[in-house]
Amino acid sequence: MQIAVLTFDGFNELDSFIAAAILNRLRGQGWAAHITAPTARVTSMNGVTIDRQKPLEYAEEADAVIVGSGVRTREIAADPAILDRIRLDPARQLVGAQCSGTLLLAKLGLIGDLPACTDLTTKLWVIEAGVEVLDAPFVAHGNVATAGGCLASQYLAAWVIARLADEAAAEGALHYVAPVGEKALYVERAMAAVRPFLRHGVVAAA
Repeated sequence: MQIAVLTFDGFNELDSFIAAAILNRLRGQGWAAHITAPTARVTSMNGVTIDRQKPLEYAEEADAVIVGSGVRTREIAADPAILDRIRLDPARQLVGAQCSGTLLLAKLGLIGDLPACTDLTTKLWVIEAGVEVLDAPFVAHGNVATAGGCLASQYLAAWVIARLADEAAAEGALHYVAPVGEKALYVERAMAAVRPFLRHGVVAAA
């Protein structure tokens, strides 16, 4: 499975790196999560500059796409040139968004009138885009999921793994990153957030 973690200038490190790291726990099974960006280099909200692994257009061919958040998301959401480069198809891909990434999904027409999750800062912008915002960390409607709060990135990663592999694989990936002495509690709490939204079966690859 190939996953694109969409990462833009001003990105939140917790969103992109935590999701990618958890997803890459399945590298031995042929999985790979790639930092996917519109430019060769992007700089985080805290000044960390990284090289992208894949161009933005890679999102179109990935099995799953996670849209990260950042301090420039509202600007990006208003830029038709960037939005035109993001081509997603929930009919054959899993699509998830974190915090202000939910605003990008709204602008791309992938949420419609379904309720979604986002962070408290972005909430008003998402509402302005015509989306009902839930007071919850995670929700999924079919192949589209949204999460609110930086550390909710674990829920998006767990959802993708559970959908494209199985729940045991998701639990194993979470168990590895969970704090020592709290692993069972941590895994159960995370899986409780995503389990109500799981549909078993693999989404067809592009």
